[in-house]
Formats: sequence, C-alpha cells, structure tokens
Amino acid sequence: MAKLLKSTEVTANIAANIEPRVAALQAKGVQPTLAFVRVGERPDDMSYERTATKRAEKLGIATKSYTLPADCSQADLEATLRAINADASVHGCLMFRPLPESIDEKAMCDVLAAEKDVDGISTASLAAVFTHDEGGFPPCTAQACLEMLDSYGIEVAGKHAVVVGRSLVIGRPVAMMLLARNASVTICHSRSENLEDICQTADILIFATGNARAFGAPYFHKGQVVLDVGINFDETGTLCGDVDFEAAEAVVDAITPVPGGIGSVTTSVTMLHTVRAAERQL
Repeated sequence: MAKLLKSTEVTANIAANIEPRVAALQAKGVQPTLAFVRVGERPDDMSYERTATKRAEKLGIATKSYTLPADCSQADLEATLRAINADASVHGCLMFRPLPESIDEKAMCDVLAAEKDVDGISTASLAAVFTHDEGGFPPCTAQACLEMLDSYGIEVAGKHAVVVGRSLVIGRPVAMMLLARNASVTICHSRSENLEDICQTADILIFATGNARAFGAPYFHKGQVVLDVGINFDETGTLCGDVDFEAAEAVVDAITPVPGGIGSVTTSVTMLHTVRAAERQL
C-alpha cells in the first residue's frame, strides 16, 4: 500500500512560511494584496476564487476582485490589467483562463507585468523558468509539485523523473524546475511511443494530461513516487485524476490523491508567490 502524499501537511508548511513574512510586511506598512481578474461567470472560476479568497484571509493577504462581462472587449480587459500594473497596492494578479475566443489570450497574458504575474502565465515569466532565473514566478501548479516533494522529503537530485504532458501550464515548466534540481528528466506526451516502458524507468512520475484514469498498473513499479496533477470527472461524474489510483496505489511507494493532493497545494502556492511579489516590490 502506497504512502499518500496529502495536501494537508504541505499547505500547513507553506502557511507557517507565509505568516511571519506577512506580519513583517505589515509592520513596514505593506499589505500583501492579490487581484483576481475574471471574465464572465464560469462556475469553476467563481468556485476557485471563493476558495482562494478564504485561504488569503486566513493568511492575512488582502484580495481585490475585477470581474468583466463575458462579452467584454479585449480593450476593456487590457485596460483592467494595465490599471492593476500601475496600482502599487496590488502585488500579485491571477487572471482566470481560458478567456473568451474573441480575446487574444496570449496577448493579454503578456500585458500583465511580470513582477505581478504570480501564476507564471506571461512569456517573461515562463522564460525565467526555462533559464532558471529567480526573477520570475513559475506556474503555481508546477511549483506545487516541487512543494509536495520537498514537504515529504523526497529527493530529486540524481533521480529520473518522467513528466507525462507538455503544456506550458504544468508539463514543460515542471520539467525545467526538476532539471534545475539536478534530476534527469524525460518529457512524454500523446505521441510518445512505448510510453508504458518509459514510465517503468522512472523514479518520479508526474501526470498532467487531462485524461481520466488513463494510466493503470502497466505504467508503475515498486519504489516510484507518483504525482497526479489531473483534475477530471469520470463517466459517473466522480472527480478523479489521470492515474487509475487503485491500481497505482497497490504498486508504487507514494502517490498523491485526487482530490486532496496537488490541486489543494496550488492555491497555497499562489499566496506564497503573492507574498514574494510584495517583498520584491518593497
């Protein structure tokens, strides 16, 4: 039976890191503040914003919400982002995506100032990840994977990590972050041949494909650590990850559950990045 890598311990560690830093900033007259930018009324975005706002309040981080109608113009969204860039009282910004098809999403990501881009969505932020530059912020989900490994004392240096998924949200950034920690990294995707065999060579496996329970027993062996980043709903409407949890849990040494794993840590990482942004801007 595998060890469960749950979010509870990790989020507690991050909170213990954040709280004294928030107090130190407040003592200097700085109130760390996170802005949410939302276009439309997508239920999942609204739910995440409520959850993140509650987490921020517990940590002493203020929030501001900027909500635009679903049919807003690109110029309206750009004006909102530029106003946030210019507002010295806002230290971090999280823009919900995907944006409506009528808006050039990449262009809007690049409007956001890199020093306030706490979720690593801009070209400048991603470039910092790929060049191992400490000046930017990596995507929060990618950082959450590293926070999970660190909190449970799982060594990365010298290990073979296989990342299944190549998106700029998680796959490619987390691969670069593991490489910076001296892991040997293989990136796989939907066109990779012999994927089961490649996964069998891994010490650490990270799945981020968006395919419900797509990876079962043939992908795993004893001794592996599995991070499941997938957030899916199966045919019964049950929330699940990319990994067939029951099959993997019976074989590997450690695995993150869904829910209660990487997703929960991601919100805490957003708060950590906001505090770092406030410190840097100070």
